[in-house]
Amino acid sequence: MASQQPWCCSFSSASRSQPGSSEVTTDNFFLPEAKSTQKRKLSQKRKTLSFQFSTDGHLSPWPTYTSGQTILQNRKPCSDAYQKRAGSWQQQPFGTGKPRYLEQLENYLRKELLLLDLGTDSNQELRLQPYREIFEFFIEDFKTYKPLLSSIKNAYEVMLAHQREKIRALEPLKAKLVTVNEDCNERILAMRAEEKYEISVLKKEKMNLLKLIDKKNEEKISLQSEVTKLRKNLAEEYLHYLTERDARKILIADLNELRYQREDMSLAQSPGVWGEDPVKLTLALKTARQDLTRTQMELNTMKANFGDVVPRRDFEMQEKTNRDLQEQLDSLRADYEEVRKEHELLLQLHVSTLKERDQFFSELQEIQRTSTPRPDWSKCKDVVAGGLERWQMLAEGKNSDQLVDVLLEEIGEGLLREKDFFPALGYGEAIPTFLQYEGLVENKKPTKKEVINLLKDAWKERLAEEQKEKFPDFFFNFLEHRFGPSDAIAWAYTIFENIKLFRSSEVMSQFYAVLMGKWSESVYVNQKETIAQLLKDMTNVDTQNEGLLTMEQFSTILKNTFPLKKEEQIQELMEAGGWHPKSSDADLLNYRSLFMEDEEGQSEPFVQKLWEQYMNEKDNYLHDLKKELGLELHDEVNLSKLRRALMNTDSSLDKQTVNTYMSQAFQLPVSELPEEGDEMEAGIVVGLQTALERLQVIDIRRMGPREPEPAS
Repeated sequence: MASQQPWCCSFSSASRSQPGSSEVTTDNFFLPEAKSTQKRKLSQKRKTLSFQFSTDGHLSPWPTYTSGQTILQNRKPCSDAYQKRAGSWQQQPFGTGKPRYLEQLENYLRKELLLLDLGTDSNQELRLQPYREIFEFFIEDFKTYKPLLSSIKNAYEVMLAHQREKIRALEPLKAKLVTVNEDCNERILAMRAEEKYEISVLKKEKMNLLKLIDKKNEEKISLQSEVTKLRKNLAEEYLHYLTERDARKILIADLNELRYQREDMSLAQSPGVWGEDPVKLTLALKTARQDLTRTQMELNTMKANFGDVVPRRDFEMQEKTNRDLQEQLDSLRADYEEVRKEHELLLQLHVSTLKERDQFFSELQEIQRTSTPRPDWSKCKDVVAGGLERWQMLAEGKNSDQLVDVLLEEIGEGLLREKDFFPALGYGEAIPTFLQYEGLVENKKPTKKEVINLLKDAWKERLAEEQKEKFPDFFFNFLEHRFGPSDAIAWAYTIFENIKLFRSSEVMSQFYAVLMGKWSESVYVNQKETIAQLLKDMTNVDTQNEGLLTMEQFSTILKNTFPLKKEEQIQELMEAGGWHPKSSDADLLNYRSLFMEDEEGQSEPFVQKLWEQYMNEKDNYLHDLKKELGLELHDEVNLSKLRRALMNTDSSLDKQTVNTYMSQAFQLPVSELPEEGDEMEAGIVVGLQTALERLQVIDIRRMGPREPEPAS
C-alpha cells in the first residue's frame, strides 16, 4: 500500500523526522536494554495508531483523490502531464479535506507537545521525542522509502550524538572557566583593596610630611626673626662698647691730670720748699712761667692745627665708605669705557648697515627694473597628468629651480613615452660602450618604478661580488644577462634616456652620475656603508630591540660616528630626524624609520641631509685646498706643490691616501708616481681646474680635525 502512494505525498512524508527506526538513538546509544524497551513501546504505539488511523486497512491517498493511482515513470511533479492529471483530479466529485490519517497524526503530535508543556523551559531532547515517534511511524508504514528515511534519521542521530559529546567535553572547561573567572575577580578585588590601603597610607604620609614642612617653615621664620634681633642687639652693643672705650680714655686722661695736680700740690706744700732761696725760687718761677708760655703756645698751635680732627672711629668708617665708593667708581668707569667702545662699534656697524641698505635698495630697484615677474606655477596643472592634485603633490616644498626640473621631467616623460624608437649614436670614441650601436633602437617604455627596481637590482649585483670590470661594461653585461643579448642594447638606451631625464630621483641621478663617470663607485659605496654603520650603531644601543632611542642617545651616536662634524651640522641631522628645539632629551625617536625608502627609492629627510652635508664638506675641502695653493683656476700646479698643499690642508692624511688623491688628480697609476723630494715632481704639471674636477669625482674627504687659525 505504501508503494502506491503518490510522489508528492511520499516526498512530504520523507521530509519529516520521527523516532522509532532501527537506528540507535542518542539516549540509548550506549544502553542496549533501553533500546529494546523503547522499540517495544514504539511498536505497541504503532499498532494502536495504525488501527486507529487507517480506514479500510490502507492509507488515504490524499491529495490524489484516487486509491489506485501510481506514480508514472519518468514524469516530474511540475511537468504539464502532471498538472493535467492534477486538474482532472480536481474535477473529481470527492471532498478536498485532509486525510484522516494525517489529521490523526497531527492531533497526536499536538497532544504529545501539550503533555510536555512547551510553555515552560523543558528539555530539548524530550521536545524531539514526539517528532521521532511520528517519523518512526512513517518509516514503518512506507516500506518502499524505509531505507532512505532510516539513513536520513541515522545521519541526524549520529550528528546529534556527536554534538552532545562535544557539549559534554566542554562542560568541564566551562566549569574551569567559571572557577578561573572567580579567582581572577578575587585577585582583582584583593589588588584593589591593597592599592586602596597603600593609597591611604601614602595620603597619611603626605599629610604628615606637609605638617612637617609647615613646622620647619615656622621654625625657619622664628630663627630668621631671632637672627635679625641678635644682629640689632649686636649693633647696639658695638655702639655701647665704642662709647665706653671713648669714655674710658677720657677718664684715664682726667685721672692722669688729677694725679699730676696732686703731685704739684704736694710738692708745693712740702716743708722743704719754704726754706729755699728766694732768688732760686724767683728763677724757678721765671722758668715755670716761660714753660707755661711755651706750653700755652704749643696748646694754641695744637688747637689751631687739630681743632677740626674727628675721632678715629668716625675716620675709619669714613675711610671704609670712601674705599667702597672708589671701587664703585672704578667699576662704573670700566663699564662706561666698555659701553663707549660698544657704542662706537654700533655706530660703525650702523654706518656700514646704512651703506649695505642703500646698496641693496639700489640692487633691488635694478632687479625690479630688469627682472621678469615670477611664474604662476598653478598653470602647470593643465599640463601635468593627474591635474591640480598631482601637481600640488609634486610641487610641495620645492623652489622655482626645482619646479622647473619637475616640469621638464613631466613633459619629457610624455615625449619619451610617445617615442617608439631611439636613433643610435654610432661607434664613436666619445660614445659610451653600452650605447655603441647603429640604426634604430626600440623603446621598451617601462614605468618609472620598473626602472628604479632594475637599477636597485644592478647595484645589488655589483656590490654582491667584487667586479674588476668598469661600471659601464658591467651595466651592459647585466642587461645582457637579464634580458638577453638581443634586447640588451634596447634596454640600455631606454634606461639611459630615463635616468638622464629624471634628475629629481635619487636612485636615477646617482646611477647616472656613476655611469657617466661624474662620480666614482666609491662615493656611492662609502655613503651606503656609512648609513649601514650608523644604523648598526643605533641597533647596538637599542638593547631592548624596540626600535626607539632617546634624543640624547641619538645625539651621542651622531657625534661618535661623525666626530669631525660641527655642532650646527649635528643639530641639522637631529632636526631632519624629528628633533625640535622644544623637545626634551627623554623624547623617543623611531630610528628605523629614518632609513626607509618609498616606492620610487626616495630616502627620508635624514638620509638626504647626510648626503647634502657630505657634498658640502667635499666642496669646502676642495675650496680649502685651492686656498692653500694660492693659485687661480687657470694656473697650473705641479705634483710636489699639490702634495704639500694636501698635507697642509689635512695633516691627518696618510701616505697611501695622498698617493690615491695624486693619482686621480694627475691621472697616473700609483706605481708611476715619483717619491716625495724627487726632481721629477716639478716636471709633472696639470691645470688647477682640471685637478679639482678630477678630485671632485672620487670620495675625497677630511680625515682629521681642521687646525685652528692663528689669532689676529
